[in-house]
Amino acid sequence: MMFRTILRALPLRCQLCHHTLMHRHYPWCETCHDTFPRLPRCLHCGLPTPYVTESCGRCLNSPPAWDRLICVGGYTFPYDKLLHRFKYQGHYWLAPALGKLLAKEIDNPAPLLLPVPMHWRRRLMRGFNHSTLLARALAKQLAVQCAPDILKRNRATRQQQGLSRQSRLSNLRGAFSSKGRLPEHVALVDDVVTTGATIAELCRLLRQQGVTQIDVYCLCRTPPK
Repeated sequence: MMFRTILRALPLRCQLCHHTLMHRHYPWCETCHDTFPRLPRCLHCGLPTPYVTESCGRCLNSPPAWDRLICVGGYTFPYDKLLHRFKYQGHYWLAPALGKLLAKEIDNPAPLLLPVPMHWRRRLMRGFNHSTLLARALAKQLAVQCAPDILKRNRATRQQQGLSRQSRLSNLRGAFSSKGRLPEHVALVDDVVTTGATIAELCRLLRQQGVTQIDVYCLCRTPPK
């Protein structure tokens, strides 16, 4: 209790420019917040488009495995810096603010949020599943349910970073399982979606379980290299 009191008494610093914060709504200042990039995106695949559209040409040619993707931006400054601290430096206290940022983009949320699962070995090394922390914070903002134990990663796959899309798909085949009853409408929650291979494999599994509408809520959506 005393430790929390001391923390509240200390001046807060912006996580980006390190200036003193005048409020506690976000862990970054208003000046930095105003510089956050916002681009029109396709509501289906989530990739940048000249204007907001329900389905872009890429989706018409090769539809994604999910039905709708909502994100905050691309994996560029300042999102890359914030996510690196959140994911790799153990700044788990950023989850509520990141969840609040993402919740503002979602107008018709799924009744159940499913964080992308992490293998227990990797979770043990990191100390937490960042997707679960984000999903719980987002569920609180949206007033919906979060179920972190329904999806399970059965085996420790190779790191997806640096692999081609085809290699990612092969790497993930049969890597996930699910348990319990699911509603017809769910949303998968992750930090970054690039090729979408992980999400596509989870979507395939959820379709087998009778799910008809799958949303994807992520902080960053970036085009594959």
